Amino acid sequence: MNVVYGILKLLGALGLFLYGMTMMSEALQKVAGDKLRSFLAAMTSNAFKRILTGLCVTAIIQSSSATTVMVVSFVNAGLLSLSQSIGVIMGANIGTTVTAWLLALLGFQGSLSSITIPLIGFGFVFMMCKSKKKKSIGEMIIGFALLFLGLEFLKNSVPDLNNSPQVIEFIRKWSSYGNWSVILYVLIGTVLTIIMQSSAATIALTLVMCNNGWLPFEYCAAMVLGENIGTTITANLAAMVANASGKRAARAHTIFNVFGVIWVVILFHPFLKLVSWAIMGLGLDNPLMSGASTTSLLCSIAMMHSLFNICNTMILVWFTPQIVSIVTKMVKSPKEEEVYRLQYIQGGPLSTAELSLGQAKEEILHFAQLCRKQYGYAREALNTTDNQQFEELYRKLEHYELITDHVEFEIAKYLNSLSEGVLSDESARRQQAMYKIISELESLGDSGFNMGRILQRRNVHNTTFDQTMLKKLNYMMDLLDKGFDAMETNLKLGYDNITDISNAQDAEQNINEYRNNLKEEHLLNLENNSYGYLTGVYYMDFINECEHVGDFMINISEAIIEIK
Repeated sequence: MNVVYGILKLLGALGLFLYGMTMMSEALQKVAGDKLRSFLAAMTSNAFKRILTGLCVTAIIQSSSATTVMVVSFVNAGLLSLSQSIGVIMGANIGTTVTAWLLALLGFQGSLSSITIPLIGFGFVFMMCKSKKKKSIGEMIIGFALLFLGLEFLKNSVPDLNNSPQVIEFIRKWSSYGNWSVILYVLIGTVLTIIMQSSAATIALTLVMCNNGWLPFEYCAAMVLGENIGTTITANLAAMVANASGKRAARAHTIFNVFGVIWVVILFHPFLKLVSWAIMGLGLDNPLMSGASTTSLLCSIAMMHSLFNICNTMILVWFTPQIVSIVTKMVKSPKEEEVYRLQYIQGGPLSTAELSLGQAKEEILHFAQLCRKQYGYAREALNTTDNQQFEELYRKLEHYELITDHVEFEIAKYLNSLSEGVLSDESARRQQAMYKIISELESLGDSGFNMGRILQRRNVHNTTFDQTMLKKLNYMMDLLDKGFDAMETNLKLGYDNITDISNAQDAEQNINEYRNNLKEEHLLNLENNSYGYLTGVYYMDFINECEHVGDFMINISEAIIEIK
């Protein structure tokens, strides 16, 4: 019974640590908002900037996993090239070492319980504020406090092995195989990180083991190496539903860390001497000597983590083209990717609503572009006189109608998942606007197929549009193109930068006026027997469908401007 209680106590402490880390990371992302994404996308012009960007973003949000998942989504969306993403990932690996230093310098210096509780109270004061930003700051402070409170419980929850000689003997047994022991502890670190999905948690456990004297410094260092491999699992999981480029970015992360671990394992003891030299340069004890202080050992583990990633980056940054070549061969591009696959939304929601809505915004713009492509096929179907070509175009129009249904469903499902978290008033308004927009885009897909059905019924009844009719219908399609231009411009501007939708209003007005003119002409043409009644029916059906398209497009722009 005592054993079960001890295990649950240890798991609870670990859970509190992870919850605090997650809470702090998410709050930091909320405070930064979309600026993080903009910063990540912009600061990639050269290798140094890419590494610095990855380092800064990860150091700020305290999560290399969040950074790498973001990078995978950016590569998947085409916002970052593969070579750019590799530099950012290298920087993220360096940035994540900040966590180990925080834990080593603050987490083991006496009892923090007397500090953490007042910190939670201080954060609670911010949580009571109406300002969204202040609430996020409060969450960050509370998360920081819970992180170290969890670490305190973790230290106190591990058993005292001094009273368990059998366990000590078991550990020493696995530590007596020389270089094979190093490899064993690398594997242990890898497996633990994969299981816990957090290198920070595994680092914390490693520091506790070192602090309690369970393992000597060299085997704790080996576990740190394994943790660098294990942390790549998150990006690879995110890339499972990504396109070829996204998968390649995740594989590049794995190659970077695995290669680094291999060469460090080969040069393990010289590398540990480098770590000890760096630590002694800080005025601390040599961690390789017996009798080294606990502070020295803990800082040595943090130093090991930092030097590994810094040295690995300094070496591999020069081989970025080769890494790109390797992952390109590992992940082959399909000859023809399914057009209905989402381009920007990958996996589940990101850590914050702001980041997730940013993904949804890009996906909606891509949705609009899919609809526009469908109308290109509709124009081709209108003008073709070849029956076989028409049937092929008709199948495309039908297929794209199914695509729009699918994309609407997937985006709506993604937006629904955001409702499970806490949304700010602004984020909630954006979410509702997006629901309306995707519904209108799906209606655009229906109208595109309706145009094909009108043309098909015309062909079945062996009626045709004369050149005058075709000229006017093509002019109407030109007006639709201008409407699409306005709609896409407004979708690109989004919800913060748009000031008015006069471009969309003008486009819609021109469509309506032209429809009215054609309607009046149609009545006169029927009186003058310029064309048959059935031809006129299909002619006006097509024109009216174009007017419906104009209505859907203006509704989309209105949904954007309404939340300003």
